[in-house]
Amino acid sequence: MFSLSGKTALVTGASRGIGRAIAVELARAGARVVVHFNANAQAAKETVAAIEAEGGIAFTVRADLATAGGADALVDALAVELGGDALDILVNNAGVGAYGGIGTVGEDDYDRVFAVNTKSLFFLTRRALQLIPDGGRIINIGSGVTRIAFPEGIAYAMAKGAVDAFTLALAAELGPRGITVNAVAPGITDTDVNASWLRGNPEAQAASAARAALGRVGLPQDITGPVLFLAADAGRWTTGQVIDATGGSNL
Repeated sequence: MFSLSGKTALVTGASRGIGRAIAVELARAGARVVVHFNANAQAAKETVAAIEAEGGIAFTVRADLATAGGADALVDALAVELGGDALDILVNNAGVGAYGGIGTVGEDDYDRVFAVNTKSLFFLTRRALQLIPDGGRIINIGSGVTRIAFPEGIAYAMAKGAVDAFTLALAAELGPRGITVNAVAPGITDTDVNASWLRGNPEAQAASAARAALGRVGLPQDITGPVLFLAADAGRWTTGQVIDATGGSNL
C-alpha cells in the first residue's frame, strides 16, 4: 500500500528542509526521485547523497521558479533526463516567505512570494501534466496559515490560500484521469527558513510548541507521512483535500 517501487517523483525545493525530508522518504519507499533546486547546488547534492546512501536513486535538476520561464525550463530539463519515462508523482514544495503586515510588506516581496508559491506552481503543474500518466499523483505543500490567522505574514498566507483553491479545482478537473490532487499543510517547523527566529531562542521555541496540541515544534520528518500516504496506492481514494500537518496547532 505504501510502496513506490517503479515510480518517479519530482520534489521541488528539495535541497533542504521539508523538501529534502520528503525526497528522502519517497526514495525509501522505492521511488526514483528528482531533486529540484535553485541556488544551492551543494545542498541538493547532499540530498541526493542521503538518498543514495540508503540504496535509493536520485538526481538533481536546477531551475529558478521565481523567473519567467523557470517552470518551463524545469520540465524541459526533466523530460530530457527521464528520456520518455513518466513522471508519476509531483510534489510542489518550493516556496518562499514574505513577512510583514499589510502596512509593511514590500511590493517586491509580495510579487516574489506569488511568483514562486502560486504562479510557478500553476504553470509547472500544467507543463508537468504532459509527463504525468493517468493515475498519477500531485501533492502541493500548503500551510497551516490558511486556517490560522497569520497577520505578520499576510502575503504568504494569501499565496498559500491560493494553493488550497488550486488543489480543490484541479482535483475536480483531473478526476476523470484518475489523478489525485491534494495538499499537505505544515505548521511551525524547525527548518533553515525558520532558523533565524526559532533556533537558539527558548522563548520562541516554547511559544511555538504551546500552539500545538501535541506540545512541540514540528520537524521536517513529521510532514513526510501524509505525503507518502497521498503518493502511494493507500491514498488512491483521497483527492481535493488539505491534510493538516500542524500537530493540532490552534485547535
